[in-house]
Amino acid sequence: MVSRRLFLSGLGLGAAGTTSVALAQTPRLPIIDVDLRGSIDASAHGIRPGAGDRKSKAFAKLLKEAAAKNLPVFLPPGDYVISNMTLPDNARITGVAGATRIVYGGDGHLFAGDGLARVELANLVIDGANRWLDDTVQGLVHLSNVANVTIENCEIQGSSKTAVSLERSGGRIERNRLSGAAEYALYAVDSHTLSVTGNLVFDCGNGGILIHRWQKGRDGTIVSGNRIARIGATNGGTGQYGNGINIFRADDVMISNNHVSGCAFSAIRSNAGSNVQISGNTCLDSGETAIYSEFGFEGAIVNGNLIDGAANGILIVNFNEGGRLATVTGNVVRNLKLEGPYVHDGAGFGFGIAVEADTVVSGNTIENAPQWGLALGWGPFMRGLVVSGNLVRKSPVGCMVTVVEEAGSALITGNIFEDTPEAAIAGYRWKERTTGDLARESSDYAHLTIERNRAG
Repeated sequence: MVSRRLFLSGLGLGAAGTTSVALAQTPRLPIIDVDLRGSIDASAHGIRPGAGDRKSKAFAKLLKEAAAKNLPVFLPPGDYVISNMTLPDNARITGVAGATRIVYGGDGHLFAGDGLARVELANLVIDGANRWLDDTVQGLVHLSNVANVTIENCEIQGSSKTAVSLERSGGRIERNRLSGAAEYALYAVDSHTLSVTGNLVFDCGNGGILIHRWQKGRDGTIVSGNRIARIGATNGGTGQYGNGINIFRADDVMISNNHVSGCAFSAIRSNAGSNVQISGNTCLDSGETAIYSEFGFEGAIVNGNLIDGAANGILIVNFNEGGRLATVTGNVVRNLKLEGPYVHDGAGFGFGIAVEADTVVSGNTIENAPQWGLALGWGPFMRGLVVSGNLVRKSPVGCMVTVVEEAGSALITGNIFEDTPEAAIAGYRWKERTTGDLARESSDYAHLTIERNRAG
């Protein structure tokens, strides 16, 4: 039984002598040796703000020692001028968000690492100061063959090349602010288990977030919840540059719930990316096609996106190069224009949704497309299209469909066309219109089934 004396001593109410008696009567608990893991304060090792680039070697030595002990290095607020930092395995650098500034001193590279298990950068401002980077790196942070990269809550700005360059790496690029890169905010090639989420990307010269592969294959990167704005195309071209999110040869990529505005070319462009999912994105003021799935791909889901302002809305094309198999559902596409960033030698600009092969187009709303609301096929390149339940408003021609010989089948049913003064549905040989309004008159084309459409 617990005595009154022991009870009072446990409450801290007894006298000192009474307490000592109670403690003497209480069994002693075993002492546990707890390893309290913290961070190493760089200032305690002579690495302080404003010391100049001469501290780079000392910082590299400290970082290597900390990494060997699996400890992060903490940089207190201030400016640290650093150059030519080769990161060791298990390098972890953290600071105070918005206050700890690492400034590139020039004459080589800033952060580079190769063949590592883990690298973590957190709560840092990394400023390239637009200084020259040598040919051995592609970005301010240049990592290759790193199994687990974590870059979070950092501001990476002013790179004369790319902000973050990753090759054959995986991990998380999360909640960062990437801006002012002459090339790209993020260039990731041959990735595995990579997530790019919740970042703010703006004012980059040639691209926002790029997920590429040297050869076509499985990638699986997730690009979600990012806000991307003002992406230029200083290198010119016809779509190689100037895209907010760009997929090239990378399969099984998911692009969801991003807000992308003011891109010189596409908000989202997937070139030869099979099994790509593009869903729930807001795409505003794109200079060319807002959402593109093109060239050698099989499998694309384009669902629930909002597009306002572009030359073209959504293109699922290049059946001649193997582009096929998609669904385009539940999108809103509006306020398109006839002019693009270059002279187009094909179909041109000003149409809402264009598809070519093995694709379902359903439940979309298209308004203010100045050429065609829907464009089905191109010359002989059309096969297996189901186009149903769409609403097209305020377009000269609601739906263009190819009637060139050898074109495959298309079912156009149950759509509503309103304020389409030239035709609800019309047949074309390439860009030349060759039929009347097929929504109002019978069709002599065996490859077309046109029924139950309403033209207002």
